[in-house]
Amino acid sequence: MSLPPIQRQVSLRPYHTFGTDAFASALAVADQPETLWALWNHPEFRDRPRMLLGGGSNVLFVRDFDGLVLLNRLGGLAEVDSDGSHVLLRAGAGVLWHHMVHYAVERGWGGLENLSLIPGLCGAAPMQNIGAYGAELKDVFHELEALDLQSGEVLRFDRQACQFGYRESVFKRQAAGHYAILSLTVRLALRPTLNVTYGAIQDTLKQMGIVEPSVSDVSKAVINIRQSKLPDPAVLGNAGSFFKNPEVGAAQAAELADRFPGMPQYPGGEGMIKLAAGWLIEQCGWKGKRLGNTGAHAQQALVLVNYGGATGAEIWQLACDIREAVLQQFGVTLVPEVNRVG
Repeated sequence: MSLPPIQRQVSLRPYHTFGTDAFASALAVADQPETLWALWNHPEFRDRPRMLLGGGSNVLFVRDFDGLVLLNRLGGLAEVDSDGSHVLLRAGAGVLWHHMVHYAVERGWGGLENLSLIPGLCGAAPMQNIGAYGAELKDVFHELEALDLQSGEVLRFDRQACQFGYRESVFKRQAAGHYAILSLTVRLALRPTLNVTYGAIQDTLKQMGIVEPSVSDVSKAVINIRQSKLPDPAVLGNAGSFFKNPEVGAAQAAELADRFPGMPQYPGGEGMIKLAAGWLIEQCGWKGKRLGNTGAHAQQALVLVNYGGATGAEIWQLACDIREAVLQQFGVTLVPEVNRVG
């Protein structure tokens, strides 16, 4: 099998949405499972650092990468089955996530519309159980195919095997670094029940003059919300929400509500209470604050940005400073969504 060329000393700036300067010793592109396996096991890199990279929308390079960066670009998007009430839609790991959403929305299939315009590729979606505006991937997840990077075996994971949690899965915990996701299959409704309980969606649909929304209407509302609040990574480097919304116990939530009237609180998992990380950061005075070439975005404090010329180390230091401020004021520890490399 003929392998694609391996590039040397490659700038990673075009391959991650923060757009910071970082270099990889080597970089290659895999568009077939066989190619991915062969490159991963290339003799030159077996004893050196290797990493798979999708759309780079959830990663921060704090220094150069002295090894092989392998871009997962497996394609393909198609309906694979239907039972009259639901359809199974499969996408290769290298397919743009919003392309999959758009494909479903165009056909009126329900389940992905609340997840419109989330950056990144389909292969990364199950890794952190992406979610937004009252919906999560696990709500429509059917299965994925993954390549065991030790044995070369292709395995199928159903919802239970993925062990989805809030912005996490087995692929971010005990199976981290063990698999390369090859494809993702979701189960979508042919006669959808729309999820418009999220307040901003209701407000936006009202502004659009829509009383009985369609799948397409909900998708357009979500896109409008995201574009009004979140900076375009092509214009201003960022990785979307930098931190997870923290969850605390009921007793701590009640104590915080007494101390900080008006603090947003939502039901979390297993009796926990979810807090709004953006609100906590804003209360600490970070919203719109700029330090050199980085800062917290003026419209959404949860989004840390590269104004141009920031290093990954500077952005990470900003994140550490914000975490410390929130911990000192609220006694709550923020956990990054973004993966730090280096």
